[in-house]
Amino acid sequence: MSVTENLPDGLWPVMLTPFTKNNEVDLEGLERLTEMYLQAGSNGLFANCLSSEMYQMTDEERLLVTSSVVKIAQARVPVVATGTFSRSVSENIDFIKKIYDTGIHAVILITSMLVEPDESEDQLKGRLEEILEQTGQIPLGVYECPVPYKRLLSPSLMGWMASTGRFVYHKDTSCHSGAIDRKAKAIKGTRFNLYNADTTTALDSLESGGSGISPISANYYPEPYRYLLDQYQLYGRNEEVIRLHAILSMMDRVTHSFYPYAAKVFLQQRGLKIETNSRVPTETMAQVDKLRLQGLRDSFKTLADLHGFPLVL
Repeated sequence: MSVTENLPDGLWPVMLTPFTKNNEVDLEGLERLTEMYLQAGSNGLFANCLSSEMYQMTDEERLLVTSSVVKIAQARVPVVATGTFSRSVSENIDFIKKIYDTGIHAVILITSMLVEPDESEDQLKGRLEEILEQTGQIPLGVYECPVPYKRLLSPSLMGWMASTGRFVYHKDTSCHSGAIDRKAKAIKGTRFNLYNADTTTALDSLESGGSGISPISANYYPEPYRYLLDQYQLYGRNEEVIRLHAILSMMDRVTHSFYPYAAKVFLQQRGLKIETNSRVPTETMAQVDKLRLQGLRDSFKTLADLHGFPLVL
């Protein structure tokens, strides 16, 4: 798609990164994983994100992973990727240009990497202005990533960002329906799209005008999220949609434990040929945690049987 086109609505998984047993990037596993997302009906892909273990990779690996996903996707869906890993504006600008050259649609800025916790939103706006001035017409996005700390954006700042015409993607992590509603109203009618990371507020965000969802649970099972979006688009917030959303919200509580390692275990158990290696330090799963993961798998299979949506694995 052209960089002047709007990003599509729908499901945007925050991609995992498969690693080999030697803890190197597994490009064959990455291809299988990317195809799984696409076959499940993803509308876009967020590579080189927190779920990708981006902070545990080198710049060279970040570029390798991102360029590989772009190549595998073959323009079937747009790909976005993170471009800010420093407190230095000049270093960020340099990497923004490098990662954009991989062929992605937009470069994502981590809000908490641009300013310190005690710096004001005016200072954040100033850093954003510097980046805008020195990155030509590269399309940009923002992610309220919880690491190194969660830096939420105000509706007024998002309104300003939308007015520049350069921002096309926002991954929201406020997990608050009212805050999402105010942000969605601030960017309504622009090409600045809001994608909600939180399963529990997913339907509220769609009703507020959000463009889609980007939950980590879609790394375990993207299919029910695709089905939820399809059913909501067809029928709105009917009884079936409400019931499915409620179950997904409860299942979501399990997916955050031992993540992203547990997601790789889950996918391997589903039949995806990837290793479970993670560079994020993870405690050993106790038996009760393994039983919860088994319960999650059983719940997922029950949902598939109940609603009849197809499984890609």
